[in-house]
Amino acid sequence: MKRNAILRLLALTVFLFSAAAAMMANDIKTVEGEYTFLGDGRHSPAECKRLAAEYARVAALKDAFGAILTQDIMQTESIRGDSETSHFLSLSSSEVKGEWLGDIGEPEYDISLDQDANLIVHCKVKGRAKALNNRAAEFEALVLRNGTDRRQADTNFRHGDRMYLYFSAPVNGYLSVFLADEQDNVFAILPYSTGDVHEIKTRKTFDYIFFDPKRGNDFGNVDELIMTAPEGEEFNKLYVVFSPEPYAPPVVKFKYAGAPPVMDREEFTKWLVKVRRNDERMGVKSMNLMISPSGRKTETINY
Repeated sequence: MKRNAILRLLALTVFLFSAAAAMMANDIKTVEGEYTFLGDGRHSPAECKRLAAEYARVAALKDAFGAILTQDIMQTESIRGDSETSHFLSLSSSEVKGEWLGDIGEPEYDISLDQDANLIVHCKVKGRAKALNNRAAEFEALVLRNGTDRRQADTNFRHGDRMYLYFSAPVNGYLSVFLADEQDNVFAILPYSTGDVHEIKTRKTFDYIFFDPKRGNDFGNVDELIMTAPEGEEFNKLYVVFSPEPYAPPVVKFKYAGAPPVMDREEFTKWLVKVRRNDERMGVKSMNLMISPSGRKTETINY
């Protein structure tokens, strides 16, 4: 009888563990969305495609989880000789009640021209997403431009600007930071690539400034970040990943001379989906970064 009771208990434990794993897996959905972006002659073809894909992802999240609509508009001014021109660019569209974890496959584009020869870009996307929950750890992360004061928070850079990161959380935890470029490279920029510290363990309520060599080397040799766009506008995305619990880092490799270790965007997405599925307290903050060539200035207007 005792042996049978133990076997039943073991079976029940396995069942409950499997059920919990299934519930966690079910939190992540496969979603699809589409959007048509109408260019007005002031957007480059690359900008039109990028914005069409961003809005398509927002549409997919809105359909799956609902949304609270907001908008960030960037005003960009160009000075060439004695003339000055300006245009507006939207970097993010909505606050939705879900998170886009990553694309499945490549976005599909259908590009045409209207009667005024402006671009019409229709984009379809498919990806993995999850509903926002209130168990994810809260934290504050700010991108800083050319200084380490919080008042210098900015996501719009010029060629040659320095980038720093402010971070603080109300609980102890573990932090990593990634930077994605337009070529689907995702660089692991924190922990620092030149040091021998393999994880960033942060203390609660402490104000951290990363990528500043003057702040010491508690986390190994400090990497300095200089934003570059020598030929034209570039758009990067910064991912700040934080959890009160330790988590396994992704597999990255040194691929480019003088650059941090890197992985491709698809592998990064798979890793992020996996660690978030197993850690509901993990929080992720992503920020769009725009780097302009020298001689351009940008200003963000929040609505």
